[in-house]
Amino acid sequence: MTDVDKEMRFRTLVMPHMNAAFNLARWLTRSDLDAEDIVQEACLRAYKFFGSFQGDDGKAWLLTIVRNTFYSDGKHRQMQAQSVPFDDELHDGAAPDNPPEVAWMQRVTLRQVWQAIEALPLEFREVVVMRELEELSYKQIAAVAGLPIGTVMSRLARGRRQLAQLLAQEERGR
Repeated sequence: MTDVDKEMRFRTLVMPHMNAAFNLARWLTRSDLDAEDIVQEACLRAYKFFGSFQGDDGKAWLLTIVRNTFYSDGKHRQMQAQSVPFDDELHDGAAPDNPPEVAWMQRVTLRQVWQAIEALPLEFREVVVMRELEELSYKQIAAVAGLPIGTVMSRLARGRRQLAQLLAQEERGR
């Protein structure tokens, strides 16, 4: 592959997903500046290793590099220090007795949803963002995160449940 072919293929398969890369990095780091650094480094890595890229799913490939850059850069260690501690009531996996999803979904603002997503522990936040905001399939998320599909599904279910509980708590607090 010539350098011109490589650049054209990179522009076609990877560059259209820069917003998704920034969104994932922003949700992982909770910081615009850190997200910009992560995406810049990820793009450099993506271009450097683009010759070894096989396939046509540039979005999943780029998001994998963004995620790996986040973890290898040590940003996740800073985030874990700020993470929500384990709470038996919040994390027990039991379904609420009377889920008020429909009522509060109609009253919740976008800002409240974003704040609730940011409050999720990192392992749940990343799969919720990839599925609900970036619309990746379970298979793509599994590839990006390096997890079995069952783990992705479990984390997504738990993340959604925690998100609903956080939003319900916000609603009750108003």
